[in-house]
Amino acid sequence: MLQHFGLVVLGAHSGVHLRDLISRYFDKNILLVEPVPYNYLELEKVYRDSKNIIISKNGVLDKNIIDSFYFVKKDSITKLGKHWASQIGSFDKDHILKHKNKRFQIDDEHIEKIDIKFITFEELVKEYSIGSIEMLQIDIEGAEYKIMKSINYDELNINQILFESKHFDGTFKEGEKLDESKKLLILNNYKLKRVDKENILAFK
Repeated sequence: MLQHFGLVVLGAHSGVHLRDLISRYFDKNILLVEPVPYNYLELEKVYRDSKNIIISKNGVLDKNIIDSFYFVKKDSITKLGKHWASQIGSFDKDHILKHKNKRFQIDDEHIEKIDIKFITFEELVKEYSIGSIEMLQIDIEGAEYKIMKSINYDELNINQILFESKHFDGTFKEGEKLDESKKLLILNNYKLKRVDKENILAFK
């Protein structure tokens, strides 16, 4: 039986920045997807008694595959001096390294690699019997384009999609892929609103 989900988050991180959003949908089904191991464990600890909240440690891409996944080592977050370092997980190690600047001296030694199971968005929907979604939030460090292109908007009703746009065409780049995704959303009857310099909201 298909279920209605109030909130689905791809790239939930530790959940710290999601508390207000989760509280808004707390009486509905919620799916939090987060492959970084220490973030996943934190989500499990915080929400283990919440029967309506499901936590998945899969990665989500445009194909079902077991592949390499890179993230900042937990003990490097304090050393690097940026709490948001825990949020940078990617199938592309170079994406993480390209965040390096004079205030964020990340290097190979700070990055951990594991093999994880990536699944498609379609597979995720099947696995959790998702029939409709009120809010889909996507923050997956440059893989947003692949996911949004793969969604069947005719079959699955999603009222709102909040997605990070700043890495659509490469690290810290917006361009043709973002334009293509925006056109696709408009064709599927969404209106678009730039929330801030990093995020766009698509809504019906």
